[in-house]
Amino acid sequence: MNLQGLVRDNISELLVRIIEFTENRQKVLVRNINRMNQPDFVPLDLAVDEFSDSLNVAIGEYLRHNRLVLCDTENVKFQIDAGIEAQPIVDTEALELLEESRNEYVEMQISKLLENALNQRVAAELLKERQAVACSVR
Repeated sequence: MNLQGLVRDNISELLVRIIEFTENRQKVLVRNINRMNQPDFVPLDLAVDEFSDSLNVAIGEYLRHNRLVLCDTENVKFQIDAGIEAQPIVDTEALELLEESRNEYVEMQISKLLENALNQRVAAELLKERQAVACSVR
């Protein structure tokens, strides 16, 4: 989904980046469930902490200097015009759980999916509110 048309300010850009990241993460997590029975399968996840840290740094920069600077990390690259390139990484905790208990592994993946969906929904609702306010001001 192309969300860049919704970017009108720095906060909207952050919200769009969160939505894009969570969309990408959802695909990875669903893949983890769909392929768990394949031989030699290794569960992956996106670098959530790296992404979060990048946003925190960007928000700090925005508060100090009124400019948004999104810095790439090892596994998360911010595209200039649109999008995020998030490199999936091995989820070692999930891999250990998969080997110990498939049921608990599935519960973990579902829990991550629910948390991810909540983050996406909050960002989408905040973006929707910002767009409504921007339209009513005009």
